[in-house]
Amino acid sequence: MNIDKLEFVAWMQRILERIDLLGDNIDTLKNKRNSIDGEELLDNQDLLQMLKISNRSLQRYRSNGKLPYYTISGKLYYKLSDVHQFIRDSFNPPLRK
Repeated sequence: MNIDKLEFVAWMQRILERIDLLGDNIDTLKNKRNSIDGEELLDNQDLLQMLKISNRSLQRYRSNGKLPYYTISGKLYYKLSDVHQFIRDSFNPPLRK
């Protein structure tokens, strides 16, 4: 089976257009994060990766009231500003001698 050069180029152009379209869709989805009142929400997985802590540690911070959270449709979310405040409150500068 032989395909002439023009037909091959046309097919390749269509494939590249589809790939570009998929790339645009992926970018749109990445930029469309969950938010409430214009503030970005993070889920458990996001927070575990961001803070590099265990699931149990995150649960302890919630239970102790150190980290505010919101339940939406049975899933836990955290406001980005609350996470930043939690980090600021938890930071202990080294003691000077």
